[in-house]
Amino acid sequence: MLSFPSDMEKYGASGALVKMEGFTSGGNSTLIYFSCEDCAVEESRVEAAGGHIQKPKMSIGEYGFVSLAIDSEGNMFGLHSMK
Repeated sequence: MLSFPSDMEKYGASGALVKMEGFTSGGNSTLIYFSCEDCAVEESRVEAAGGHIQKPKMSIGEYGFVSLAIDSEGNMFGLHSMK
């Protein structure tokens, strides 16, 4: 994994390059994270909207928490929160 950190108080995007089992590079390999107050709250809305949870809320240490979900069209996206 290689991360590209950012300052949450300034304009810009952060990101990371990671290898994820079951997903090859290219195609649907770009993963967008949406910032939210609490991943668990937003995660609970995914199935009602026709998607499903790929990876429930998990800690990423000092960087907060993430959830991974797949939308109704098969696109994976992430949720990020600090609590």
